[in-house]
Amino acid sequence: MKNIKYIALSLLTVGMMSCENDTLNDLRDRGNEDNQPLPELSVGDVDFSNYVAVGASFTAGYTDGALFVASQQNSFPNIMANKFALAGGGTFTQPLMNDNYGGLAVAGNRIQNPRLVFGGAGPVPLESVIGPVTVSTDIATNNPTGPFNNLGIPGAKSYHLVAEGYGNLANLSAGLANPYAVRVTGSTPDASIAQLAAAQNPSFFTLSEIGGNDVLGYALSGGDGSNPITPTALFGGALNALVGALSANNTKGAIGNLPNITSLSHFTTVPYNPLDPSNPAFGPQIPMLNGVFGALNPIFNAVDPSRAIVFSETEASPVVIKDESLADISSIIIAQLNASPTFPAFIAQFGLPAEAAPLVANLLGNTYGQSRQATADDLFVLPSSNVIGTVNTTNVAFLMGQGLPQALAGQFSIEGVTLPLEDKWALTPDEQAEIATATQAYNASIEAAANQANLALVDLNTILMEATSSGVQFDDYTLSTDLVFGGLVSLDGVHLTARGYALMANSFLKAIDAKYGTNFEASGNLAKAGDFPTNYAPTLQ
Repeated sequence: MKNIKYIALSLLTVGMMSCENDTLNDLRDRGNEDNQPLPELSVGDVDFSNYVAVGASFTAGYTDGALFVASQQNSFPNIMANKFALAGGGTFTQPLMNDNYGGLAVAGNRIQNPRLVFGGAGPVPLESVIGPVTVSTDIATNNPTGPFNNLGIPGAKSYHLVAEGYGNLANLSAGLANPYAVRVTGSTPDASIAQLAAAQNPSFFTLSEIGGNDVLGYALSGGDGSNPITPTALFGGALNALVGALSANNTKGAIGNLPNITSLSHFTTVPYNPLDPSNPAFGPQIPMLNGVFGALNPIFNAVDPSRAIVFSETEASPVVIKDESLADISSIIIAQLNASPTFPAFIAQFGLPAEAAPLVANLLGNTYGQSRQATADDLFVLPSSNVIGTVNTTNVAFLMGQGLPQALAGQFSIEGVTLPLEDKWALTPDEQAEIATATQAYNASIEAAANQANLALVDLNTILMEATSSGVQFDDYTLSTDLVFGGLVSLDGVHLTARGYALMANSFLKAIDAKYGTNFEASGNLAKAGDFPTNYAPTLQ
């Protein structure tokens, strides 16, 4: 069965969506609405001479599923540093990658792939467009020399940033180090990121997306338990240690709270009902499918009618998922099928003998004991789009090992149709609630830490909510979280575009204005949307 695609994107290029408005001029040149000149930039007693940024992937500038030179140059801390330079800010050093391909290697062995690009119908790997590339950033041979003002570590959780040895290459094989952290520790491989930051005696700092990966890992894995949410107490301890280290000398700074990550396009792009009856790979099979589930639906209806599975011949149907929050009724299914006098005749239509009835009843019970069709309240991770409608070959081999013919084993191994999607592909409402609860608790801790240390607090959560609901205005552009064409979220569905990072930088600058009396906004010294792209060309090297 061919892949059932999650979305039908226009063949328009992103470049067409980001045409610049020729009438945009610098704010200082045009003045305010009364045509009066804007005031000069004033920062009062705020010292930007040694700005240090600590955080995770957003701080680093991660975009399109990778980190690369252009994305780092458009990281929100670097955008801010360029504005700080207008008011005494010093050099802002970043651990730049070796190229614009992205990806990482260890002693010549690739451990992370190059970036994604727009392939005409959605995100695709760079190499599928331009051919094989050599990943030249090798953490065993060519790390840059610090110290670095940008200490954004993609993938880092809150407690990782205060953990010694997190940047030691020797710890990488045991999963106790992060390759991006290895690139910044230099001659002190066991120093924590917090220690590296504090050692620079920053005059100003930002702390951003602390806690983001503490819930993102759980969300990206569909809440399957392989990457649990960090307990609030552990997060709070790490947060307080970071803030304490960075503000030890009453240093001024800004800290951002966390958005609800399930609003990002990684979790909102794939619809819950992608099974289109007009698809020739799916439509003709609907009568057979409804016949199969017709044998199970009386059992489902007796236990819980919401579990009944029916595919429509006129409208798009939801996928079938495994919901681990449901009571497991495998034993009930098995017992009812074995007790049914018509079940042997039912399996005969598939060419199976009557004596195979107990085996088939057992297989059906174990397959559909916690199954249901998805609803609009379920969310699906972006990679599920490449899984829905495909044949799970591992399950085919298992069913053949149980005695089913290969063709029949294939029919009962179609992901999201006859084989319920595993937990890792979907976030159920219960799992979404866990993420929301943790995010709220983290944000309460962040607000308390900001108040305690007298820091500017940036409400990134409200900004994402606005972008999700109606779109957020940025100069002459309306940015939304729609994948590819929304302009805010990059091709990986999680991290921001360059224009999105510029919006984030402005949010920090406005919060700094409000807290410390600077006037970046009033003096016309915010980032301009038109100066930052929403995508990078495949030819960028």
